[in-house]
Amino acid sequence: MSQASVIVVGNEKGGAGKSTIAIHTAVALAHAGAKVAVLDLDLRQQTMGHFFQSRAKWLEANNAEAPMPIVHPVSNDGAALAKASDEEALARFHEAFGECQGADFVLIDTPGADTAISRAAHGLADLIVTPMNDSFVDFDMLGQVDPVTLELTKHSLYSETVWNCRKLRAAKDRKMIDWVVLRNRLAPTEARNRKRLDERVNALAKKVGFRVGPGLRDRVIYRELFPFGLTIADLSPKIRPVAMSLQHVAARQELRAVMTALGISGLDGEILAAE
Repeated sequence: MSQASVIVVGNEKGGAGKSTIAIHTAVALAHAGAKVAVLDLDLRQQTMGHFFQSRAKWLEANNAEAPMPIVHPVSNDGAALAKASDEEALARFHEAFGECQGADFVLIDTPGADTAISRAAHGLADLIVTPMNDSFVDFDMLGQVDPVTLELTKHSLYSETVWNCRKLRAAKDRKMIDWVVLRNRLAPTEARNRKRLDERVNALAKKVGFRVGPGLRDRVIYRELFPFGLTIADLSPKIRPVAMSLQHVAARQELRAVMTALGISGLDGEILAAE
């Protein structure tokens, strides 16, 4: 897998938008002409897997064409594998990962929990993408603050996991894993809480070594397109399952900003792998 760039979307909290970011990143890369393989490690939920199943069905039913990533299921029965031993789950993961040979990018969506295969995926990453919502509830997934002063007191167990993966990777391959935290679903107006959160995120970024970038807002268009297996990058004169508006233009610009933050331009026909 030395030629593929491995992107892992992860944190240990549900509802932060991991699958949304993973789906949009995979489709944007595919539109840029990259050969993209995807692995969904959320064995019970399988949001990304279901999305690409819907995509294949919708495109066939509507005689439409759009780039399709290569989906490599870790198991035909994810719920059963989620109950299996760590050894069996890891064996299945490494087998599926090995099937991604020849891809330009391997994009891995992880569950909102600490699992053996999630840790293994983080250790293989070239780029870790961690979405967080605009609140101290999500910040707790990265670090803890003093309840009186709101000063940063320590980093979280997830930050520790990423830190350990980066140290092991650097010792083994002399390569540092890049880590980007995306500020997802930002509130539309500035507020005192936003300023406090910004200060703590930036302080933690310097302490544990991640970059901060913009995420995706909570837009209706993302939810409208999901049942069809489509993203904002797919919309065209031939693919338009919902009415278009100026908000869709803003959403496309938003996705382009995410790709730029990751070190990738997935909407302009260029692929800039993060170093």
